[in-house]
Amino acid sequence: MIEARYVNIDNKQVPIEGEHNLLELVRKANIDLPTFCYHSELSVYGSCRLCMVEVEGRGLQPACSTPPENRMVVRTNTEQIRSMRKIIVELLLANHDQACPTCPKNNHCQLQSLASKLGIKKVRFKSTLRNEPVDTSSFSLVRDPNKCVLCGDCVRVCSEIQSVGAIDFAWRGSKSAVMPCFGKNLGSVECVYCGQCSRVCPTGALTPKSEVEDVWKQLDNPGRMVVAQIAPAVRVAVGEMFGLEPGATSTGQIVSALRAMGFDKVYDTSFTADLTVIEEGHEFIERINKGEKIPQFTSCCPAWVKFAEQYYPELLGNLSSCRSPQQMFGALSKEMLSAQSGVKREDIIVVSIMPCTAKKFEARRPEFEREGIRDVDYVITTQELCRMIEESGLRFDALEPESFDLPFGFKTGAGVIFGASGGVSEAVLRFVGERITGVKSDNYEFNMVRGDGGLRQASLTLNGREFKLAIVSGLKNARELIEKIKSGAASYDFVEVMACPGGCVGGAGQPVYRDPHVKKMRARGLYDNDKMLQLHKSQDNPYLAEVYKNFLGEIGSSRAHGLLHTHYKTRKRIFDEGVTINESACEAKVEVDVCFGTGCFLKGAQGLLRSLLEYIIKNDLGDKVEVKASFCFERCDRGPVVKVGGETIEHCTFEKVRERVEKAL
Repeated sequence: MIEARYVNIDNKQVPIEGEHNLLELVRKANIDLPTFCYHSELSVYGSCRLCMVEVEGRGLQPACSTPPENRMVVRTNTEQIRSMRKIIVELLLANHDQACPTCPKNNHCQLQSLASKLGIKKVRFKSTLRNEPVDTSSFSLVRDPNKCVLCGDCVRVCSEIQSVGAIDFAWRGSKSAVMPCFGKNLGSVECVYCGQCSRVCPTGALTPKSEVEDVWKQLDNPGRMVVAQIAPAVRVAVGEMFGLEPGATSTGQIVSALRAMGFDKVYDTSFTADLTVIEEGHEFIERINKGEKIPQFTSCCPAWVKFAEQYYPELLGNLSSCRSPQQMFGALSKEMLSAQSGVKREDIIVVSIMPCTAKKFEARRPEFEREGIRDVDYVITTQELCRMIEESGLRFDALEPESFDLPFGFKTGAGVIFGASGGVSEAVLRFVGERITGVKSDNYEFNMVRGDGGLRQASLTLNGREFKLAIVSGLKNARELIEKIKSGAASYDFVEVMACPGGCVGGAGQPVYRDPHVKKMRARGLYDNDKMLQLHKSQDNPYLAEVYKNFLGEIGSSRAHGLLHTHYKTRKRIFDEGVTINESACEAKVEVDVCFGTGCFLKGAQGLLRSLLEYIIKNDLGDKVEVKASFCFERCDRGPVVKVGGETIEHCTFEKVRERVEKAL
């Protein structure tokens, strides 16, 4: 007989059942042990020391980094521990902007919550706040260093989950800070605007950038037709802000609330998700028939698209040319509503309600505007929608449900499941399966692509041909998969990529959560929505068929391509004037600029720069030649790229640089 293993926590025996640390066991015992820097999905950091517990025979230990041992005796609430926690929180408050009533995280801030729970009524320490400038350079996020508690959560999620590393720790001691590289702002570095940093931030140091006031102004303008589109994942998350369980569907109440606010039309982005399935599925079949640019990567997620533009420009041709459902809706609705109502395009204001912060950036991409008019004018997150509902004084739980406007309010289940990781793949399979086989099927569920793993694989045989799929969420997983594809270690026909873990249900614009189970409940809510609808395949959407017949023409037509498709290009990772390696005071100096973007770096830019500097030192040219490293010339397929005196040299070698420098001298 195997003896049960347990830890005695506050006089209660708690069985050890695979928990990695004492913190997990303590929470299992229904004790809410406070912490700032612990997330089950991230590495253990142990910096805040709020989770200290007393272990018999060992004294105070951090619960997050202490593994459980059989018969260990733990106390979580001694006088010493309570006193220590208060001191820690007071010290954080002394170095913190305490303008809580005006903070976007008010009532959802861990620091605020802890101060209340610990009974802190006065901060006994002198304020050390330095009043650093607030970074509002990004379309998607606001970074307020005055509210940072140096927990490192944002740094770890950006590096460990997304493999971007746009922010990190800088300086030491009392000057320690979290900031983007080179002290720049978020709008100038390689941030992909996924917002996962704001999701894990326990305070208001990183928050989604609000567009609520701009939307109110448009609603108050009688000369504007203001329409809303609601993303699939929003309907299973809004209720959380008003006391409902995660995953509970509140679509009808959302529509009712938007109408009460003054929106002229309320539509469902799931309609254009159905449209995306048709266009993307058609594109996939064409690629398969031609045997070109396989695998096809999805392009619905703007954070993933920017990631690919920055780090894998050589694969941009493999991305689907389809716009995201958000941008398809903007382009299509403005064209159709303008033609039908006689309202000018510039007077039709499209407001997207999204679970995602990167959608704010996407709406402002120059590719998605025509004659200076954006296809999507404003993007508000699920959190911002809830704020507008509260500002309106609406009792959300008491609202009578209402239905979407037609035709853009009608959808099939395929469009709804877009919000969960694997949903796009399944929706496309529902279309492609029937198109390739030529047989209409009653089956619509492809469970092999469902799940919550960050990297999943599936295969399906159609007409004797095996199709291999990969489903990825989290950009670090995407990076690992791409490297396998490039090395030949893996091969796929179709790859779905979502930047946020779990897909859009886990987007940074959704209500803040700490329990990973919340994402699963939201995803389950979307699949339940699919089951309750009468139609489950995008090709069966009758209103979509009418749009093709009366407005777009054939699938893949020139008009459809102009409105619903786009292109991508190499994107600079960092926007600046470069970093000077050696500076020359000579007015007649020769300027050499070496591209250090990812593509050029991988093609040998570092070695070229080293050889150039050695040549300059050896020939005593330091006062005549100035060398600078820039982060991207946006010619990644022709690297290394070097500029000598303004002349650009592609596929450059050291010999070519030396020849041009000597000629210039």
